[in-house]
Amino acid sequence: MFGLIGHLTNLEQAQTVARDLGYSGLADQDLEFWCSAPPQTVDNITVTSVTGQTIEGRYVESCFLPEMLANRRIKAATRKIVNAMAHAQKIGLDITALGGFSSIVFENFNLNQIQRIRNITLDFKRFTTGNTHTAYIICRQVEQAAPKLGIELSKATVAVVGATGDIGSAVCRWLNTKTDVADMILVARDRARLQALQEELGRGKVMGLEEALPHADIVVWVASLPKGIEIDFDSLKKPCLTIDGGYPKNLDSKLKHPGVYVLKGGIVEHSLDIDWRIMKLVNMDVPTRQMFACFAESMLLEFEKWYTNFSWGRNQISVEKMQAIGDVSIKHGFKPLLSIVES
Repeated sequence: MFGLIGHLTNLEQAQTVARDLGYSGLADQDLEFWCSAPPQTVDNITVTSVTGQTIEGRYVESCFLPEMLANRRIKAATRKIVNAMAHAQKIGLDITALGGFSSIVFENFNLNQIQRIRNITLDFKRFTTGNTHTAYIICRQVEQAAPKLGIELSKATVAVVGATGDIGSAVCRWLNTKTDVADMILVARDRARLQALQEELGRGKVMGLEEALPHADIVVWVASLPKGIEIDFDSLKKPCLTIDGGYPKNLDSKLKHPGVYVLKGGIVEHSLDIDWRIMKLVNMDVPTRQMFACFAESMLLEFEKWYTNFSWGRNQISVEKMQAIGDVSIKHGFKPLLSIVES
């Protein structure tokens, strides 16, 4: 049985979802309450592959909220993630994806050092970040969406914002070896890691964000838009394809300009309806079929009985593993979301 560990985007949404799920006692609670709320299994899931195989899973709400990080409740945030993992293991889930900020918090705060939660010793092989499938889907979105806008990859420059991160570096490796993209621009805060990535790829220009954007036909965002940065839309190429690979998906509200097209990155559609409630609560356009690619990774691992931490550790994603998860993604009926919106 597979699992999904998730969280909501803010306190307001958490209160609304609690009300919708019938937890009326949680609907009016403040952030302090959510800091102490335990993880909950809130959804039972049934997924059928196009091969005819059917699997079952559970959605675990971690009760983590991003405001916990913003309000310096770091201990509460980290406790949420490891408690949710312990809960998933306790209820017998074989492979569980850490969705949204869950994997980011786990890695940034080195939570692999916490191996025991009360009477449970965490078995990290039961968990995956889902980043390999996410990176694969983002790359396929680039390859399939660009031609729809008349952008030829063989003549295009792709800027990857957040290039040195786990997903960003994987996207760069795929584009470098599996496509004929003309040029790449690498954007990230850590100059030393950027230069190391540039050396690994054997190409790619290192630039700051404001310098890079006017040169890009395609921008893959796997990092949040820095506060205080204002984009000169007139300097952008037209058309410009923007893949919003961050979380939460909000670039369509920030990048409003004719000729700038936004695609929700790292989202997949399944060929068959899925029996669940949770995607209706996170504003998916087609909640019975659409989901985050990281969640789909745990489903794929369950379908294939690959009970291992397929995506784990920072910058460990290879093109070969992306291809492997991509092949089984197609096999079981998943495809990249390609709904392009002119912002």
